Amino acid sequence: MKSDPLITYRRPPATLKRSSLEKFARLVRDEVAHGREFHCLVTGDAELRSLNLRFRGKDATTDVLSFPAQESAQIQHSGEDRLIGELAISLGRARAQARERGHSIEKEVCILMLHGVLHLTGMDHETDGGRMARAEIRWQRKLGLPTGLIERTLSGPA
Repeated sequence: MKSDPLITYRRPPATLKRSSLEKFARLVRDEVAHGREFHCLVTGDAELRSLNLRFRGKDATTDVLSFPAQESAQIQHSGEDRLIGELAISLGRARAQARERGHSIEKEVCILMLHGVLHLTGMDHETDGGRMARAEIRWQRKLGLPTGLIERTLSGPA
């Protein structure tokens, strides 16, 4: 059963192209997550900072957080679609990073969404010896996205 909508906006700016983000979210669900469901909250820096402190013990703003569902749902995904988890994306950080990188805020939200969904599928760039980095690069190229988060950290500032 399809979750609707895939993306919830706390306060969507009028200039954000929400239909293109929804289309991208469906593509990521179908291709990257192999049809498994996720939900994405697009919100502000303050909420991401609060979530980061509450769930990771880090009192800092961040761009994207991933909250995986039960591990069994990630491992056993045959049959009906399953919720693999939820994402939270900071629109403020996305806007700033898009400016730094010279692309649209929609592209940045897509980059963050891809990164978060890869985490929801069980990948972890801090512990997997480059597996997630390779997957992120492969998917960003396939989906027509600019440099991803992991690649940025490896290459340094813009």
